Amino acid sequence: MTKTNMDFSELMAKHEQGDLLCSISEAVLQMIMEADVDGLIGAGRHEHSGERTTWRNGYRDRSLDTRSGTLNLHVPRLR
Repeated sequence: MTKTNMDFSELMAKHEQGDLLCSISEAVLQMIMEADVDGLIGAGRHEHSGERTTWRNGYRDRSLDTRSGTLNLHVPRLR
């Protein structure tokens, strides 16, 4: 199953020099995309399941422009 929580100190350590709001937005959007993909596939990351409908196929990098700045996201790819 995908990790659904992140420690605040871990988030701050990853993005000490960047904007906090952008860092939080990136982390939340990343978790939402991972949860959506888990639901589509029928299995979590590195999880084996008989009900699996498709497979993960890496990520592609995308930027999303928002009012608070540009977010760099890793969008999951499916086969």
